[in-house]
Amino acid sequence: MKLSKWVSKILIISLLKPHISTGVSVSEYPKQFLDFAKNNETSNWMVGIRRKIHEHPELAFQEFETSKLIKQELDKLGISYEYPIAVTGVVGFIGSGEPPFVALRADMDALSLQEMVEWEHKSKVSGKMHACGHDGHVTMLLGAAKILKTHSHLLKGTVVLVFQPAEEGGGGGKLVVDSGYLKNVKAIFGLHVSPEGTLGQVFSRSGNILAGSGRFQAVITGKGGHAAIPQHSVDPILAASNVVVSLQHLVSREADPLDSQVVTVSMFHGGGAFNVIPDSVTIGGTFRAFSKDTFMQLKQRIEEVIVGQATVHRCNATVEFGEKNRPFYPATINHESLHMFFQNVAGDVVGVDNVKEMPPLMAAEDFSFYQEVIPGYFYFIGMNNGINEKIDSLHSPFFQLNEDVLPYGAALQASLAATYLSQSQHPAHRDEL
Repeated sequence: MKLSKWVSKILIISLLKPHISTGVSVSEYPKQFLDFAKNNETSNWMVGIRRKIHEHPELAFQEFETSKLIKQELDKLGISYEYPIAVTGVVGFIGSGEPPFVALRADMDALSLQEMVEWEHKSKVSGKMHACGHDGHVTMLLGAAKILKTHSHLLKGTVVLVFQPAEEGGGGGKLVVDSGYLKNVKAIFGLHVSPEGTLGQVFSRSGNILAGSGRFQAVITGKGGHAAIPQHSVDPILAASNVVVSLQHLVSREADPLDSQVVTVSMFHGGGAFNVIPDSVTIGGTFRAFSKDTFMQLKQRIEEVIVGQATVHRCNATVEFGEKNRPFYPATINHESLHMFFQNVAGDVVGVDNVKEMPPLMAAEDFSFYQEVIPGYFYFIGMNNGINEKIDSLHSPFFQLNEDVLPYGAALQASLAATYLSQSQHPAHRDEL
């Protein structure tokens, strides 16, 4: 369903910065929305959608069937949208088409994992699995869309629904930002399921919540030969081993202990026989930090250490960071002015005792690309019901999403958007085309 009238409105309306009255009690939206999300019709509908997505996982920028399902559901709900955005993304609109604009985001892509959970709706695609809960995120945003459309008479502005591709390393969030469809959005909210968190609780913090991240790969080249006569060779395995050890010193001996950083070598390939020294070794890994300056310093030192250690061992080294194909993710930093707003709204949805502060994590999220240009807030939603003794983490082939979390996520996202619009002061100024 094309949407020229909505897009033209978004592109020509210039808004003054809205004021959020965080001290004012939120409306009755949260309770209404949660009751609506928990009723059998809505909850069963969400479960069905989630299982369809789970059975047909798609990797970054390949989410064509997922997008098709999203568009079909939006059509049924009578919600207008634009497609494609950022290759496979969908951006929908609910409300008046007038300012203020607030956005909700869900990521769509799966992971390259073989699912090991045996259940009726197991992945039908070999080697691909929704092991990070993105199938649940999409479902919860569709659930929020259903809630908001049903209660659209309450919306004092416009909610923008962002179904985003390629969170798992592809930087799909950056492409959505670059598309211009969020130009006049004044706040954006995103969530992530937490297998460790208790069902019915939410977890977040003001400021840094997730780290910036990058990747590196290096090829260390020596001279191969017989393992019995190493003096006739230049051993790249020895050089690479020393590189791995030296890289750990960047955190243990160069970093401020109060400035959290991570350098992990997670790939090491070299050799194919027990009695042959190979010509080269390839290593790779990730580096993470919360500040941009620290992040760029780590990048510089990683290259210096790899090249330097290779030289010490008479080898050559080339280092690639691949940011053109896989952009570095900035740190995820929750906007300070939205923190109390989130706590108030979430408290009305799940109860004030279930809104928890959390420490920052070294994981990364491309929601950070939105936060570089829009005040944004990212939070985690618990889904552990205490039944399973063993909790399998995100990115595990044994990861299981508890579908009881779906109504909570849908109600939270809908409540944040509707309440934000209700509490926004939005004098508008229209520019001529």
